[in-house]
Amino acid sequence: MLQALIGQKIDQAQTFLENGQRIPVTEVSVTDNIVVQVKTVEKDKYTAVQVGFGTKKKPIQALSGHSKKAGLETTPSLIREVAWEGDEELPKSGDVIAVEAVFKPGDLVKVTGTSKGKGFAGTVKRYNFRGGPKTHGQSDRHRAPGSIGQGTTPGRVYKGKRMAGHMGVETVTVSNLVVVDVDSENNKLYVLGLVPGHKKGMLVITRTGETKKFVRLLSVKQKEDALAAIEAEKLAKEQEKAAAEAAKAEEKAAREAAKNTPNEDSSTETEEVKTEVSEPVAETEPAVESKEEAVKEGEAENGN
Repeated sequence: MLQALIGQKIDQAQTFLENGQRIPVTEVSVTDNIVVQVKTVEKDKYTAVQVGFGTKKKPIQALSGHSKKAGLETTPSLIREVAWEGDEELPKSGDVIAVEAVFKPGDLVKVTGTSKGKGFAGTVKRYNFRGGPKTHGQSDRHRAPGSIGQGTTPGRVYKGKRMAGHMGVETVTVSNLVVVDVDSENNKLYVLGLVPGHKKGMLVITRTGETKKFVRLLSVKQKEDALAAIEAEKLAKEQEKAAAEAAKAEEKAAREAAKNTPNEDSSTETEEVKTEVSEPVAETEPAVESKEEAVKEGEAENGN
């Protein structure tokens, strides 16, 4: 597997560990790590993978041709060769490497980047020289570098002499940093500590080992607890729904059983009710007939 990825420094912030400790963290974006070339033992006498990051607006022709050969539509702004370890199958040109495939929380990494530029600086700021004497008439020697070499022999200043000059913009590597969180959804890496370079500066993050005393972030624990609470609530609702459905099914089965088994007492009661209802009907029929006869007799009398 790969042991390093290329990233871009997003920001520096602070957060809390699960034990309450406050720590500085650096947010690094490691999206779009794409394989540009694969080196094999048969062809190149060693195994490695060239990984590209970003998009270069105006690439040189050689770099553009190298990217087209790999089948890429754009040219990466930064290409680095990364060692491949293990007997796993090598990736192919054009494959995108996910961050969770290389890093996990608790990994030890070293981060290589280009330091911030500080402009022209003197020896006191650049190399921590102590300066000259402050008294006895030394009015202009407070921050002077002092002697820079011998006299006639050798008659020159040795190369590499620590003197005033351009400070910063150097390749700097910070080791033994800890990966505290890996955001696979947004392809981001959170590293404990500070890394060299300015915001949006390019970084190479190399995995070197794994820490034995790793403590998770408090936000990760809170997120897991919230998800567990949601799952528990969902499970409780499902169980409640299943219990309600089972109760309804039992009630329905009881109703059907009561409907299919006739009761003798209820049948006799219904028969008695029927007889009671039929008897008044029989009594009312003559009353109706007598009323009609009375009406006819009244009409006859009126006619006479």
